[in-house]
Amino acid sequence: MNKANELQLAIPSGSLEAYVQAVGNIPVLSVEEERRLAARLRDENDLAAAQQLVFSNLRFVIHVARGYQGYGLPQADLIQEGNIGLMKAIKRFDPDVGVRLISFAVHWIRAEIHEYVLRNWRIVKVATTKAQRKLFFNLRSAKKRLGWLNKEEVDAVANDLGVSSRDVLEMESRLSGQDIGFDLRDGESDEDSHVPAPAAFLKNPTEEPSKLLEASDWSEHNKARLYDALSKLDDRSRDILQQRWLSEDKSTLTILAKKYNVSAERIRQLEKNALGKLKLALT
Repeated sequence: MNKANELQLAIPSGSLEAYVQAVGNIPVLSVEEERRLAARLRDENDLAAAQQLVFSNLRFVIHVARGYQGYGLPQADLIQEGNIGLMKAIKRFDPDVGVRLISFAVHWIRAEIHEYVLRNWRIVKVATTKAQRKLFFNLRSAKKRLGWLNKEEVDAVANDLGVSSRDVLEMESRLSGQDIGFDLRDGESDEDSHVPAPAAFLKNPTEEPSKLLEASDWSEHNKARLYDALSKLDDRSRDILQQRWLSEDKSTLTILAKKYNVSAERIRQLEKNALGKLKLALT
């Protein structure tokens, strides 16, 4: 494998299947090789040693990232975030402690993926406390069956995760919630209901024309502010935000990296900077 191909392995590029296959062909380091390379990095700041440590552990990042497929986020992006965590771990790894690098790095890999999921998955926007975040990533695996937890199961999960029973019930409600018609008759679904329910004939005192017009004007005002803020960004930053957040078919970091002939990490930095400018302009 030549240097150009090696450098591309730091991030998923092209076909994800091809990336996984290429990573799988990289041999795993022995304990002695790993400690020798880590010592060279620590004592001599040998970047070639760091690169070899990264490449030999990419397969483990893929394994960890696959555990987060259920959140509906691009697998390539999850792997990219995990790779960032691996690099941070390698920078802090002490070969004299006597543990394998991946045992130390898995915390950093998961931390970066967790942060990415929390930033990008809609329902997690409400998981603001430490207890809620812990529950979000553990409640599904803690449940032994489908359906709502009973009191004994709630207490057991709360005890295992070190949170309150109230936090367990609240997060289960958030994860299980779905939109349903609140005024359907017993046994009816949205598809079965052809005759309006009595509530449909009741006047809603809050929906006065003046208030509806005010709400519409406020929505249009916010849209205008958003478009104005976007127009002040440079073309590349604006395109990245539109492709990553505003398009129906969202682009991955890898696709945009290829488009602009830069690394996926650079696209991530540009995206973060652009979001910061947008937030500042809107506030």
